[in-house]
Amino acid sequence: MYYSIDMNFFYSKDNLVALHFKYYQARRRFVEWAQNEIAVVPDFHKRILFSDEAHFWLNGYVNKQNCRILSEVNPQVYVERPLHPEKLFAWCALWAGGIIGPYFFKNDEGHNVTVNGDRYRAMITNFFIPELNNHDVQELWFQQDGATCHTTRATIDLLKDTFGDQIISRFGPVNWPPRSCDLTPLDYFLWGYVKSLVYANKPQTLDHLEDNIRHVIADIRPQMLGKVIENWTTSEPAVAVLCQK
Repeated sequence: MYYSIDMNFFYSKDNLVALHFKYYQARRRFVEWAQNEIAVVPDFHKRILFSDEAHFWLNGYVNKQNCRILSEVNPQVYVERPLHPEKLFAWCALWAGGIIGPYFFKNDEGHNVTVNGDRYRAMITNFFIPELNNHDVQELWFQQDGATCHTTRATIDLLKDTFGDQIISRFGPVNWPPRSCDLTPLDYFLWGYVKSLVYANKPQTLDHLEDNIRHVIADIRPQMLGKVIENWTTSEPAVAVLCQK
């Protein structure tokens, strides 16, 4: 559907997710809590392990709501893509000390799969915790979003075995606000940065795409991560939360 405007361009309607007032309140409380912690411990934000998952489609599929063509006539442009495109499901944790991951969720046959509670706990036990062995975990906090596979009692108890009460999560000692992935550096930096580079050589297989993802993440310099983390509570999403009435 097209809509005419004064400049004789066309545009499509934007779809926005309405947030209930209680979500705004939760987001604001969290940002204020984090800023208060930083006021007491200036490098507090550098001790948070932010975590998140992302899909990577083999054909480089991009959400159509993020793609626009400005034209005075209907350009009749069509983009062909498979009905069920192949994809990877990757997890990373990011902090000032570096990036842990990527980890790709696979079944026992080595096929790419989505995440569930059992697979998530297996990743924590067999990959994430061993990767932390070279770090002082007592100094670190762990953040995750409120996905069901992250927040079952078994998962929270498993995380508490390592992080104690230094967990930022739904049902955790410190609550992570709902619908707030935009507040993590993985959302506003890492995934977009990686996806902007991994399709440059047009990978034809999931193995090739996986290699590209690994290489791009491995090449991210500590200086870049330092700037991303340093600006966390003054990032555009965080400032927007504090400006909301």
